[in-house]
Amino acid sequence: MPKTIIVSNRLPVQVNHNAEGITYKPSAGGLATGLGSIYKEKDNIWIGWPGLYLDDEADKKQVAEDLNKENMHPVFLTPDEIKDFYEGFSNETLWPTFHYFMQYAKYNPHNFEVYKTVNEKFCQAILEFATPGDTIWIHDYQLLLLPLQVRNHLPKSSIGFFQHIPFPSYEVFRLLPWRKELLMGMLGADLVGFHTYDDMRHFLSSVNRLAGYSNAHGQVDLPNRKVVVDSFPMGIDYQKYADSANSKGAIKRMERYKLSMHDTKLLLSIDRLDYSKGIPQRLKAFEMFLKENPEYIEKVSLMIILVPSRDKVEKYQELKEEIDLLVGRINGNYGKISWTPIHYFYRTFPLEALSAFYRMAHVGFVTPMRDGMNLVCKEFVASRFDHKGVLILSELAGAAQELSNALIINPTDTHEMANAIKQGL
Repeated sequence: MPKTIIVSNRLPVQVNHNAEGITYKPSAGGLATGLGSIYKEKDNIWIGWPGLYLDDEADKKQVAEDLNKENMHPVFLTPDEIKDFYEGFSNETLWPTFHYFMQYAKYNPHNFEVYKTVNEKFCQAILEFATPGDTIWIHDYQLLLLPLQVRNHLPKSSIGFFQHIPFPSYEVFRLLPWRKELLMGMLGADLVGFHTYDDMRHFLSSVNRLAGYSNAHGQVDLPNRKVVVDSFPMGIDYQKYADSANSKGAIKRMERYKLSMHDTKLLLSIDRLDYSKGIPQRLKAFEMFLKENPEYIEKVSLMIILVPSRDKVEKYQELKEEIDLLVGRINGNYGKISWTPIHYFYRTFPLEALSAFYRMAHVGFVTPMRDGMNLVCKEFVASRFDHKGVLILSELAGAAQELSNALIINPTDTHEMANAIKQGL
């Protein structure tokens, strides 16, 4: 029976190893929530890194056995591979370049060699499970070389690749010393997908100008086959968020949270810790709003939920310090005994709690500097199916092309964001 093999850097589960043993918790990422139902069907399987280093063979065996029962297969990485492939090339080279933060990018040849090696390790894991007729669905920027590696071993396989982050313009992508090798890796797929038409257009431009392959109507002509390139905006499980927001547990939490908030209006911001999310700019816009509209002091609060991410990468540590200082300054300058301007949480919350926040918030505040799609804004809308609410959304998020009834703003314009807060309220 043909199956779908989903491959991504991380599995849709968080594996933890502590004094109490090995524990498993569902992941909260957009990829995990978007594809959560697919890998559980029939003989489908999800291949990926379990998110931690295990040096004990018995622990590895236990994790593999536990995950296999849930249609998952782990690819174990060494500490050096985690450092050079994940923290290094993926998140210090590709991530800043693809999000137009070229000034943060590091071009380390050793990291690229480890990146190739790890992609090949994922390829070997695929070969363990792939059979004729299977669909191999590879995801995201950590595995750009993998489609061609799989193609070299399984030339007749059906291979798809989807990129969940932006694809930069040719002028930016060409800065990467390994640009052509990365493009050829992606062209190993039969179908290459992006969230938006602009990302698709940028990719085709780079393929034409750097690899020399022409295209027509989203189809790239390779010497021995064709590759289809298209945009597929990612959605969410609408019913899941609508039902959760309407559940008794979420309603009880909302009522309890409202008691502590009194009658203040609430702006809600939920993001992973990342410089692409525009969090400092968001905080400065809220500060400007309070300064220019003193009548709103004690009447509105901003809740910021930051999910810890990549805290071993230097730029993320610096960003966390900047955010901490900004929150402290704003709360120190404007806070009262009975009112806190910014409620700041640096941790994860269960879905029931997030649903309560989505439902009780008056304004969703989603203003990334650059985002492939952004599913938080869609979750906010789905959770408010029978309530009024306003969404402030960055024009540089892929979702802005779909959610056109939001207050669309430029995230670099602090005045526009401050005015949007007032308009939304």
